[in-house]
Amino acid sequence: MGYRVVVVGATGNVGHEMLNILAERQFPVDEITALASRKSLGTEVSFGDKTLKTKDLDTFDFTGWDIALFAVGSDATKKYAPIAAKAGCYVIDNSSLYRYDADIPLIVPEVNPEDIELAVKRKIIANPNCSTAQMVVALKPLHDRARIKRVVVSTYQSVSGAGKEGIDELWDQTKSMYNPTDDKPARKFTKQIAFNVIPHIDVFMDSGETKEEWKMVAETKKIIDSSIKVTATCVRVPVFVGHSEAINIEFEEFLDEDEARDILREAPGVMVIDKREDGGYVTPVECVGDFATFISRIRQDSTIDNGLNLWCVSDNLRKGAALNAVQIAEVLGQRILKKG
Repeated sequence: MGYRVVVVGATGNVGHEMLNILAERQFPVDEITALASRKSLGTEVSFGDKTLKTKDLDTFDFTGWDIALFAVGSDATKKYAPIAAKAGCYVIDNSSLYRYDADIPLIVPEVNPEDIELAVKRKIIANPNCSTAQMVVALKPLHDRARIKRVVVSTYQSVSGAGKEGIDELWDQTKSMYNPTDDKPARKFTKQIAFNVIPHIDVFMDSGETKEEWKMVAETKKIIDSSIKVTATCVRVPVFVGHSEAINIEFEEFLDEDEARDILREAPGVMVIDKREDGGYVTPVECVGDFATFISRIRQDSTIDNGLNLWCVSDNLRKGAALNAVQIAEVLGQRILKKG
């Protein structure tokens, strides 16, 4: 016996990926439905070899459904997630709305699956920010071995993290660079994204951080260990899909780079590709469509006593969003619902 599953926001990039990954991983689905706003009502989406017509989120009755994967913004989530939860349907939310709520578990299944038990109270589970998700998959096994004191991370985040509008803007601006009569000014981003990098993701805060940078700090502490100090600089780059991160880690005790490499090779969800030769590392182009978080460029940091550097790459639409949500659904089934 399988589950009755709802995908909310099925016509968006992440919603599409959720449907793809549910099918790819053969999640035990008895019945599935795709929901969207009224403007997208009736749009067809694919689920494996089936075609689904989207239904109206506004009038949908969640009673009798087991799991709802939400891939809509915080405003819509704020309205509809409590309705689904009240009807007895577990919500796995990809927005930022519930991530910092003490009563809501924030889950990366390779890192803190046991926190899923907290979901019984409110029937809502939060999916972390895309840049945080891949980083904590890399950090957790190293933290278990040598205890992390401090992390300095610089991100190189693809435009798909800003949705379809971000992808379209990069595409249109890139084409317009070769046509002097076809000017495409910045709309989704604050500056030109084609052939450029922008050190600004989300809004600025009083501290000088952007909200994206603050998210990485707060979420890492909640998911792994509140004592870890994190500082982040988040940068948008002209890449369609795939986030990259340069991560500097300071440990409480010495961890040799070879041991770190061995630990990461055995870690769930991680693929180490680390050869000290031309092309012996992973870039965003190679990670697209893959489930893994890829780690390369593992090396000692000689400027501090117990330091390592590494390069971390992942498909942000998958591990950073849809894959992690489906993995949460798998943990939910195994530990709480126990039907599939």
